[in-house]
Amino acid sequence: MHANQKTLLLILPACFFYLLSLSATVTGEVVDRVVAEVNNEVITLSEVEEEGKGQFRQIALEVPSEDRLNAIEQLREKILRSLIDQKLIRQEAAKQGIIVTSEEIDGMIEQMLLANNITREQLTADLETNGIDQDMFRRNLESQIYQRKLLSREVTSRIVITEEAILDYYDTNYTELIPEGGYYILQIGISWGEMEGENLDPAVLEERKLSARERAERVHKLAQSGNDFRELARKFSDLPSKADGGDLGVFEEEEMASYMRRAVTSLNPGQVSAIIETEVGYQFFKLLSSKEGGIVTVAPYSEVKEEIREKLYDQELRKEFEEWIEEIRSDAYIRTSL
Repeated sequence: MHANQKTLLLILPACFFYLLSLSATVTGEVVDRVVAEVNNEVITLSEVEEEGKGQFRQIALEVPSEDRLNAIEQLREKILRSLIDQKLIRQEAAKQGIIVTSEEIDGMIEQMLLANNITREQLTADLETNGIDQDMFRRNLESQIYQRKLLSREVTSRIVITEEAILDYYDTNYTELIPEGGYYILQIGISWGEMEGENLDPAVLEERKLSARERAERVHKLAQSGNDFRELARKFSDLPSKADGGDLGVFEEEEMASYMRRAVTSLNPGQVSAIIETEVGYQFFKLLSSKEGGIVTVAPYSEVKEEIREKLYDQELRKEFEEWIEEIRSDAYIRTSL
């Protein structure tokens, strides 16, 4: 699915994970009545209660009794506004001759299964466990598709993400100014596995060290050949910093361990150090900025450009959607009596 289409699916409040939160209502038996008129259609109190029953149960479990009634009323108003928007979207779609087929709904379900790495049987079981009616689930998916189609016609054609906007976002979020005197360092470490207090046979220890050295040399060669150092760290490093792509942050020279200082202080920004032997393994480093300071890039522009474009598109789409739906509301006859 195109990134823009994927983003459109996120707009509608009645999304997949919201649906899976629904469960038995806690407000007791409700005397049904009309709570909103939207042009020539109505919304009933029972529809509001059904749409938000999981959230009502959460209020009953988590909100103090003295605040519960107010919390329930606020939630009802929020759900009613969402249902009104859904009505308006469907009405606008009907005006424009937009239809949604069962095949399209089935296709959206397949996309959800793939995105969440679950089977159809697991989805069905989750819905049943949470007391979600299959028809209601499909209705909400249908609303999402209606909205996607309408936005494709009415909104997305107005959204243009310029190269300048992407560069501005990149400069703000993917670069960092390092002050003079700081060394910004990335690290990869390969351990030979000796544990504290472990008394290994010298021959076994030597074999482990040899294996670790060979691994370190292979990864070091990849780093020197221009492979992404952060990705190499995530994949091959045995050190805790692997989770951050080997990112150690900024060190002053006097803050470094002696072996680190020897390895990095003679490097120029962008260079990879030689392999250094430590007490339990081998390490090497990449210097992002030297003691003169400078601007450090967290990730190459070419690698994150499309990710930034999608983020900016998503932000602009949400803004445009709010303006568009507000126009639809202002032209509609809406009366509420919750």
